[in-house]
Amino acid sequence: MTFAVIRTGGKQYRVTPNAVLTVEKLEAEPGATITFHDVLALGGEGGLTLGAPTVPGASVTATVVEQTRGPKVIILKKKRRQNYRRKRGHRQDLTVLRIAEIAAA
Repeated sequence: MTFAVIRTGGKQYRVTPNAVLTVEKLEAEPGATITFHDVLALGGEGGLTLGAPTVPGASVTATVVEQTRGPKVIILKKKRRQNYRRKRGHRQDLTVLRIAEIAAA
């Protein structure tokens, strides 16, 4: 297969073999292998296969490259003329993956 659409962390990603992908944090050590069974679509030279909602028997295998954190996002709350100000920062935990194989049933 040339590409697949997978779902993880509430988001959908179009992946190809050997692609590097940053997703929401997954509980896995660097070097571990993860298999995604939520494959929504498969595409390649044979055409496009859409799942309803997923493609039965299809899977995508990926290797964890690293666990990292995203850029800092500043949350600022203010109410005018009330002397009310709250500043808070947030950094999202992320997992970097390298797609190893896309398998169709």
